[in-house]
Amino acid sequence: MQKVRLNNGIEMPVLGFGVYQIPDPEECERCVLEAMQAGYRMIDTAAAYTNEEAVGRAVKRSGIHREELFIITKLWIQDQGYEKAGKAFQKSLDKLQLDYLDLYLIHQPFGDYYGSWRAMEELYKEGRVKAIGVSNFYPDRLIDLIMNNEVVPAVNQIETHPFNQQIETQKFLADNGVQIQSWGPFAEGKNQMFSNELLVSLAKKYNKSVAQIILRWLTQRNVVVIPKSVNKDRITENFNVFDFRLNDEDMEAIRSLDTGASIFLDHRDPEIVKWLGSVRYDI
Repeated sequence: MQKVRLNNGIEMPVLGFGVYQIPDPEECERCVLEAMQAGYRMIDTAAAYTNEEAVGRAVKRSGIHREELFIITKLWIQDQGYEKAGKAFQKSLDKLQLDYLDLYLIHQPFGDYYGSWRAMEELYKEGRVKAIGVSNFYPDRLIDLIMNNEVVPAVNQIETHPFNQQIETQKFLADNGVQIQSWGPFAEGKNQMFSNELLVSLAKKYNKSVAQIILRWLTQRNVVVIPKSVNKDRITENFNVFDFRLNDEDMEAIRSLDTGASIFLDHRDPEIVKWLGSVRYDI
C-alpha cells in the first residue's frame, strides 16, 4: 500500500475505508471486515457516526495485528473543550476496543476547539494517539490554530472530489506541513458524478470504473482518500487502483470539472454553523 509521511514522521496509508452513513451495527461490522479482507488497513470513523463499536468488533474479528492498522476517529462539537475532549477520547477508545489511536481529529471548527486541542496535545505527548489533526477547517482557522499552539495538525480532512478539488487549499496545507485527506471523494454521486461524460470516457480509456478513475486521480495528487461502500464488490474495486496511472493530460482534463465550491454545505454560513452546533449523537 502506498503511504504518505505525516509531519511527525508517522506513515499513513493513502487509501482507507470510511464508514460515514453506515449506522446499522451489523452492516457496519460486515463492511469493515470485508474491507480489511480486501486489503484495507486504514479505517475512518467518528463519534458522531455512532458506529465506533461496530468498527472495533470488526477490527478484533479480523485477526490483523494492531501495528498493521491505522485507525481514525473524530471528536464531535458536543464534546469540545479541554475536560470533555479527554473523556470523549477515552470513550471512543473503549468503544473501539483499542489501547491507542493512530489519528484523532477535531470533527468541526466550532465550539471550544482550542481547549480540545490542548487536551489532544497531551494525549499525543502521552503516546495515546500517534497523530492529531482536524477536519473541515478553512485555511484561516487552521493557520490561527497552528500559530497559537505547539503541535501542528498532521491532517486536515476536507471535502475533496472532482467538483471541489481544493487545489489552493492543498498547496496551503502542504506549505504548512499538513496532509490533505478527502472526505466524500465521490461527492455521494451528486451532480451526476458517475455518469459524467469526461469521467465515463476516461473509465473506458483505462478499462476501469468511474470510481477507480476518481480515486486514482486523488491519490496521484497525494490526497489521502477514504471511500465508503456497503457493496462487497465495490469495496474491493475501490481498493484496486494502483495498477494503472492517469497521464498528465487526463489529470489536467479532470481539473476542468472543478467548481471551486462545496456541493454539500458552507462552513461559513451562520445557519449551517447553527445547525451543526445543534446536532447531537447518542453517547
